[in-house]
Amino acid sequence: MEEPQKRKYEGQELDLFAHARNWKRYFRDMITPYIGQRVAEVGAGNGSTTQALSGAAHRAWFALEPDPDLLAAIVRKREDGSLPPTVRPVPGMLADIVREAPLDTVLYIDVLEHIADDAGELQRAAALLGEGGRLVVLSPAYQTLYTSFDAAVGHHRRYTLGQLKRLTPAGMVLERGFYLDSVGVMASAANLLLLKQSLPKLSQILLWDRVLVPCSRILDVLTGRTFGRSVVAVWRRDSKAQI
Repeated sequence: MEEPQKRKYEGQELDLFAHARNWKRYFRDMITPYIGQRVAEVGAGNGSTTQALSGAAHRAWFALEPDPDLLAAIVRKREDGSLPPTVRPVPGMLADIVREAPLDTVLYIDVLEHIADDAGELQRAAALLGEGGRLVVLSPAYQTLYTSFDAAVGHHRRYTLGQLKRLTPAGMVLERGFYLDSVGVMASAANLLLLKQSLPKLSQILLWDRVLVPCSRILDVLTGRTFGRSVVAVWRRDSKAQI
């Protein structure tokens, strides 16, 4: 048996963004309808997103994380009851849970932009889904907003919805695509043009989360979710899809 894939994560932002509770509730509300019973969360980090999305109703939630220190944080959350017992911390990436297929959902929450071969990664994820299973991606939007922060945390790119559409894996159909956090675009632009920070301060995260995100919940509806700081794509496995 091959050893699980291990990789040290170089970013320092995960603990900061764990405080973004309004943001996590917002995208949770938007993607929960597409999350099934058997789930793989790729790049689960320190488990803060796992906390926001997973629940006892899920039959199995595979929290995949190649960084041993981050995986240990997920294990601690599991042991202290912060995560439901259905969460299974797994060292590594998709190749380490092939035996668990078929899955209902594979999630990439602020993860796909870290992966050099994004097209190949999505194709591998699609291969683990059963009929009707879904692939859900949430990533930073617009390469024009790429900053020193993106570089510092290992982002290869930011996406438009059109770019994600072009990554549609064989055997999958794009079910839905939209943007979130229209007000946050302005904050990202300000950082690009004025602040030029490689890592935001906690006070800035809290201001964004407590003030801008609630405003985005309203403005996103008014704008039809046609632009935002983040982009979401949901694909569905369909045996009739063009291959």
